Amino acid sequence: MPVPSIPSIPGFSRLTKSHKFSAAGIATAGAAALAFAVVPGGTADAQPNAQALSAEPVALTSSTYGKIQKDSLTQQTALHAKQAEEEAAAKKAEEARKAAEAKAKADREREAASRSAERAPVAAPKPAEAPVAAPAPAPAPVAPAPAPKPTYANNLDGWIRQSLDIMKDKGIPGSYDGIYRNIMRESSGNPRAINNWDINAINGIPSKGLLQVIDPTFKAYHVEGTSWDIYDPVANITAACNYAADRYGSMDNVNSAY
Repeated sequence: MPVPSIPSIPGFSRLTKSHKFSAAGIATAGAAALAFAVVPGGTADAQPNAQALSAEPVALTSSTYGKIQKDSLTQQTALHAKQAEEEAAAKKAEEARKAAEAKAKADREREAASRSAERAPVAAPKPAEAPVAAPAPAPAPVAPAPAPKPTYANNLDGWIRQSLDIMKDKGIPGSYDGIYRNIMRESSGNPRAINNWDINAINGIPSKGLLQVIDPTFKAYHVEGTSWDIYDPVANITAACNYAADRYGSMDNVNSAY
């Protein structure tokens, strides 16, 4: 009688070669059991007959085969369940190991950071910067004070010095000594001196003042800023020096009547 094929059951794989050998062993054992059941008494005298029966092919009934198939499937189910439990336990153990390693690493890093923070020097607080004051406005330019106007004595020394300052401003050459020397020869220092006897007097234009200047010469060489009075000491000296610079180069070069 041919062995019926084992139907495929969802969730279970087909029987492997080793499983098939197990089933064959189970079938053989079943056949042997059937042989002992056929021999009456089951005594030692019956062993030759039992051996003789076991050597012959034994036909399996459908109920016997169904039981074998059910037992095999039960074993496979238990095997798969055990393998699944072992794999789940191994996976859970691996996850626990990784979690423990991660926690230990985090703890070490946290402890190292804490030690570094303790060793780091504490920076002193930066002093607050004082507010920068706005620059003071530049002072308005102050016009230079005018130089004090010099004062001169109302005497021969003061008249000569005042004339020299005017001559310097106008670019007229001459020195104190040259002016003083000619004044003493011409008028002896008298600002009201007048010559009424020389040729100029005969011609009606007498010489006048400290340096004995005639009216036409005084008017021609008058220096701006001085008086138009020929007897004014400063005006007389300045006009005479202007004339002497034009004709002789300087009053310093005059040593006689001019």
